[in-house]
Amino acid sequence: MSRPNILIFMVDQLNGTFFPDGPAEWLHAPNLKKLAARSTRFQNAYTASPLCAPGRAAFMSGQLPSGTGVYDNAAEFASSIPTYAHHLRRAGYQTCLSGKMHFVGPDQLHGFEERLTTDIYPPDFGWTPDYRKPGERIEWWYHNMGSVTGAGVAEISNQMEYDDEVAYHATRKVYDLARGHDDRPWCLTVSFTHPHDPYVARKKYWDLYEDCDHLLPEVGAIPYEDQDAHSKRIFDANDWRSFDITEEDIRRSRRAYFANISYLDDKIGEVMEALEATRQEAVILFVSDHGDMLGERGLWFKMSFYEGSSRVPMMVAAPNMEPGLVTTPVSNIDVCPTLCELAGVSMEEVMPWTTGESLVHLGQGGTRDTPVRMEYAAEASYAPMVSLRYGKWKYNRCSLDPDQLFDLEADPHELTNLAEEPAHQGTVQTLRAKSEARWDLAAFDAAVRESQARRWVVYEALREGGYFPWDYQPLQKASERYMRNHMDLNVVEKNQRFPRGE
Repeated sequence: MSRPNILIFMVDQLNGTFFPDGPAEWLHAPNLKKLAARSTRFQNAYTASPLCAPGRAAFMSGQLPSGTGVYDNAAEFASSIPTYAHHLRRAGYQTCLSGKMHFVGPDQLHGFEERLTTDIYPPDFGWTPDYRKPGERIEWWYHNMGSVTGAGVAEISNQMEYDDEVAYHATRKVYDLARGHDDRPWCLTVSFTHPHDPYVARKKYWDLYEDCDHLLPEVGAIPYEDQDAHSKRIFDANDWRSFDITEEDIRRSRRAYFANISYLDDKIGEVMEALEATRQEAVILFVSDHGDMLGERGLWFKMSFYEGSSRVPMMVAAPNMEPGLVTTPVSNIDVCPTLCELAGVSMEEVMPWTTGESLVHLGQGGTRDTPVRMEYAAEASYAPMVSLRYGKWKYNRCSLDPDQLFDLEADPHELTNLAEEPAHQGTVQTLRAKSEARWDLAAFDAAVRESQARRWVVYEALREGGYFPWDYQPLQKASERYMRNHMDLNVVEKNQRFPRGE
C-alpha cells in the first residue's frame, strides 16, 4: 500500500478551551484556522498527564505514565518502550524531530532517525520531586509567579530563540524532503515550546491583542482557604505568597500568551508554506502536551485536572477522516495508534500494553464510550492523582483528598463538586468502581517513590567528579553539505534544486 507522509505539529501548554471548534474566532491564527477547516477537530481532547515529560512520553507511546514510568519531568523514558517513531520507522518511514520532546535519559531519539535541534530542557534527573519531603519547594526549578509579574514585551527570549530555530530547521527539512533523495515516506514532528510561560511576546504579536475582550479569566481568583486540597499544594509549590499579583499582571500575562499563539501560528505557517510550495501531501496532526490555567480560579500553569490545565487542542487532517467537530472525549495517548492506523502499520504486538485507541473511526462518524484516563504524580502532588472523563462527568481521586465529581455540561468551570451530593451517589459509585479497577493507588504510590529515590541517588552520584550530561548534540554532516571537493558541482546543483531544472 502507499503510505502517507505525516506532519505533526506539537505545541506546549496550549489551553484546549480556546479551541472549541478550531481556534476561537477572536484568536489571530489564520494558519491554524485554515488547517482546522480541513481537519477532524476534537473538542474534548485531554492530556494523559498535565506536565511536559509525562504528557509527551504518553503521546508518543500510547501509554499512561503508570505504564511508561515517566511520572514527572525528570523520569527516564525507557528505550525499550515503542513510540510512534519506532512503529513508523520499522514500517519503512523516515522519522525526524525538530524541537522539544523533553526526553529524560541517555536515549534522546526514541525511534527518530534524525533530530534537528537539541532540547530546551535538561535530560537528566535533576528535576526529580521527592514524596519523602511533602511541601518542600525546590527553588531553582519549580515554577513561581515571576512568570506572571514579569509578563510583557521582548523581541528575543530563551524560548523565542528556540522556536525560531525549530521552525527554521523544520522548514529546511521540508524542502530537503521534496528533493526526493530518499524514496521512503516520511514523518516529521515539529515541536515548539510556546505558548509555555514565561509570558513574553514580540511586539508585533502583542499589538494584535490590545483590545482583546479575554484578558481576564472567566472565573476570578478563589481565596486560598477556599481552594481544594490539591490547588492549595499548587499555590504553595508556585510560591504565591512571595508575589502580589495585580489585575494588570493578569491582563499582561494573558495578552502575551495569546500573542504567542499568533507567533506559533506564523511559525506553523512557515512550515506549511514550504509543504505547499513543494507540492507535497501529508496527513497533518496538531496537538498540545497539556494546557495552562492562565489565572482561572487564581491558578496558573498546569499540574491539575481542571479543564484549563488538562484539556488540549487536537486536530487531524487526513484523507480518510472527515472535516468536522467530534465531541467525544479523547486523549493524546490516542495519537500513537491513530498515526499507525493512518499509515497502515500494525501495533498488534504491543497493544495489550497500550492504553490509547485509534481515533480514525471517530473521523468517519463512529462512536466510542471508553473513559479518558489521566494521571498526575509530579511536583505539587504528595501522592498520585487519577482522573476519568466519562461522558459529561469528570471524576478525580487521590488517597490524600476527598473525591471530586463534576458535571461538565452543567458546570463547565468545575465550581460545584458533586461527590458528596446524595443525588449523585450512583454516578460516584460507578466511576469509583471504574477507577479502582484501573488503578491501585497504593501500588502506584510505591512505584513513584521507588523511582524518585533511585533517581536522587543516581543524580547526586553523577554530579560528583566528571559530569557528562545526556544533552542531545545535533549532528551536522559538514562534509556532505553545500559544495565539497568529492562532489560533482553539476550533480549537486541539479539534485539540490526543487523543482528540478534542465
